[in-house]
Amino acid sequence: MLIEQFNTYLIDSELQDGSVSWQSPSNIALVKYWGKKDGQIPANTSVSFTLNNCKTITELSFSKKENNNQFSFEIFLDNEAKPEFSPKIETFFKRIESYVPFLKDYHFIIKTENTFPHSSGIASSASGMSALALCVMSIEKLHHPDMPEDYFNKKASFLARLGSGSACRSIEGDLVVWGTHPEIEGSSDLFGVKFPYAVHQNFKNYNDTILLVDKGEKQVSSTVGHNLMHNHPFALKRFDQAQENITKIKSVLQSGDLEEFIKIVESEALTLHAMMMTSLPYFILMKPNTLQIINKIWEFRTKTKLPVCFTLDAGANVHVLYPEACTDQVLEFIKTELVAYCQNGHYICDKIGFGAKKL
Repeated sequence: MLIEQFNTYLIDSELQDGSVSWQSPSNIALVKYWGKKDGQIPANTSVSFTLNNCKTITELSFSKKENNNQFSFEIFLDNEAKPEFSPKIETFFKRIESYVPFLKDYHFIIKTENTFPHSSGIASSASGMSALALCVMSIEKLHHPDMPEDYFNKKASFLARLGSGSACRSIEGDLVVWGTHPEIEGSSDLFGVKFPYAVHQNFKNYNDTILLVDKGEKQVSSTVGHNLMHNHPFALKRFDQAQENITKIKSVLQSGDLEEFIKIVESEALTLHAMMMTSLPYFILMKPNTLQIINKIWEFRTKTKLPVCFTLDAGANVHVLYPEACTDQVLEFIKTELVAYCQNGHYICDKIGFGAKKL
């Protein structure tokens, strides 16, 4: 089994101190996962675009310590100490310790920064935990310089998943699948894999402009939201729907059918929020301006026939997706009609990226 394989690189040399740095992107799911089993296993398969500009930059410094009875670390966000993040890091280290058994041998200083607002529904946990997992793997590779790249990436994705499920989709790009699906070769619940089939030119250099409707922290964490799926009356039907949509979008990504792509992606976004609104307790993460933007996009698409659509993550912000060929017209539309619905007029121009990068 691959989990057993991830235990094969044991520390056999003395590494006293040093630092490693990675930048890792956020991602936006086209087919969403909402609900998970024990061990950070997804209840259904998901597929995402890896982003390019929305990313986390993390430096992990380490120094050998004499006492290895417990984890020891400090964490800084934008050069400001963030002790409130410690429980999440502690949980992450506990989950991955058996796979990287050197964690208690070092004191770590984690310095991290985002190029986008933290905890506002742009998957900062995905980019943040994947960047940290990659740094941890780089330390392991310092012990074992001959580690194969494929092993490195799979184990980094495996570890990242144990910090934040969607983080496993941020290691590589441009399209990543997470969750076992009978029609996706090599797919796994344990880590993300690059979409293994040829992708139509229509989906190359795809753009994602993120409209920042609300830059504040979400009122409900994704962890709480996922847990509410355990007793959700529509959960099983939703998981079946997602699996069917993976089959559909696999065909769409190969054929270049933009009309069908729009149907799947927008339906997935609305279904995600419908599941939140029908859980107990129920909650609404969309804001009035989210709905205004969605209606404006529908009107614009009907009027211009341009293949522009929206998707949503677990927050109020709107991801506007469109082919590169439509960039000028869509950006003009955003500037003239949609910026008014953004908090302080802020939005982020992003596009498909190709995964994390060592710094």
